Amino acid sequence: MSDWTEKYRPTTLSEVRGNNKARDQLQEWAETWDDHRDAVIVHGSPGIGKTSAAHALANDMGWPVMELNASDNRGADVIERIAGEASKSGTLTGGEAGRRLVIMDEADNFHGNADYGGSREVTRVVKDANQPIVLVANEFYDMSQSLRNACETIEFRDVSKRSIVPVLRDICRREDIEFEEEALEKIAEATSGDLRSAVNDLQAVAEETERLTVEDVVTSERDTTEGIFDYLDTLIKETDAEGALRASYDVDENPDDLLNWIEDNVPKDYEGAELADAYEFLSNADRWLGRVRSTQNYSYWRYATDNMTAGVAASRREDKGGWTRYGPPSYWSKLGRTKGTRNTRDGIAERIAEREGTSVATARREILPYLSAMTHHCKNRELTVSMAAAYELDEADVSFVTGSGKTTNKVQSIVEDAEDLRTEETVEHSGTAFFAPDDAGSETAADEGESADSDDRDQQTLTASSDESNAETTESDSSAETQQPDDDQSGLNDFL
Repeated sequence: MSDWTEKYRPTTLSEVRGNNKARDQLQEWAETWDDHRDAVIVHGSPGIGKTSAAHALANDMGWPVMELNASDNRGADVIERIAGEASKSGTLTGGEAGRRLVIMDEADNFHGNADYGGSREVTRVVKDANQPIVLVANEFYDMSQSLRNACETIEFRDVSKRSIVPVLRDICRREDIEFEEEALEKIAEATSGDLRSAVNDLQAVAEETERLTVEDVVTSERDTTEGIFDYLDTLIKETDAEGALRASYDVDENPDDLLNWIEDNVPKDYEGAELADAYEFLSNADRWLGRVRSTQNYSYWRYATDNMTAGVAASRREDKGGWTRYGPPSYWSKLGRTKGTRNTRDGIAERIAEREGTSVATARREILPYLSAMTHHCKNRELTVSMAAAYELDEADVSFVTGSGKTTNKVQSIVEDAEDLRTEETVEHSGTAFFAPDDAGSETAADEGESADSDDRDQQTLTASSDESNAETTESDSSAETQQPDDDQSGLNDFL
């Protein structure tokens, strides 16, 4: 059976449900694009039709679509190559005036300018674009302020129950499914405004019955609430591979969390070769979950689940009995204890990445450990000051990088010296921002020439007459004192 969310995706804006105002704003933006030539950010909760509305708009306008997913392609070079080129030129086979629509989905997945340079590049592409661009985002304020300011914004709101039910009713009629109206209302209530989840839930329940009733919906909801501790007991001690996989369908845990639960509790009952085999399957599951994170292709979840459930159960080589005290993953408590430290580390890595033009991951994994080793306990003070100045680190940041522990007087003095260094470098690199180079240079050269001639004349006078030389020297000194302030402030006067 095909995926109903794709099968019944709206093809025109008039079919987009539950966001009439936002839909009209999007259409007006497209129709008047030649007047303003701004990109637009379409934002709101997941599953409410943002991306579908963008594709429907392109269909209505007759514009070909170039789509880029920020979760897959975050590098500045990729964005410039794909979105940048697409936004600059139209297409000979395109719609009116050769227009094409560039859709950048999950555009809030750039975390600051340092994320592979992607956010900065997206902002540049948006400002320079000669083609309409729609950026789709779940979390509006996760996007950089410069990017938000460069675009128009349209908010899509959660789809109400009264808008979801007609969609479900229409799908049931097209699929020749008998239904109770109350069952559709129950599904709409349970999905909390997420139209995509409502359609998925409808398909999941409809596949198991010939006539959709309220009892079917309630049973489906109840079946997902099996406790994680009961499942661990079933997986590790009792069932075979197939039974473990089927039982996992009834556990209300996503694959990432389920992997943590199993990984932490398997050693309490498995040992030796069976434990080694179980961890091999868990390792495979983790690889598949990593692929999900990198590609956003959630169909890979099934392979991760197969490995962490059926694989672990198949690793058991002898019966397990008795009672075992299972507990929550220690990884979670570790994350809680180290949250403050990780936030400090990531904040420093972001600043390093932004300045060095690399990714946050590279800055955290490669550059930060190098800096920590080179500035350990602030022993290389000059280098530590330079580092603090370059990345604008405060006392807490310097203490973290150098491993100095709590902020000390030494660290405070390093930060103060770093601020002075930044000020000096600002003035040094300002060039002629504060002084007029041509006038000031010529006047200074002339004054120096006059001063040299005056010195020569003074020396000649000294050899001729001591009395006259004293008088002339005194007069020359007073003249120099009178002339010097004007020489020093000639550029400043021009600036003022």
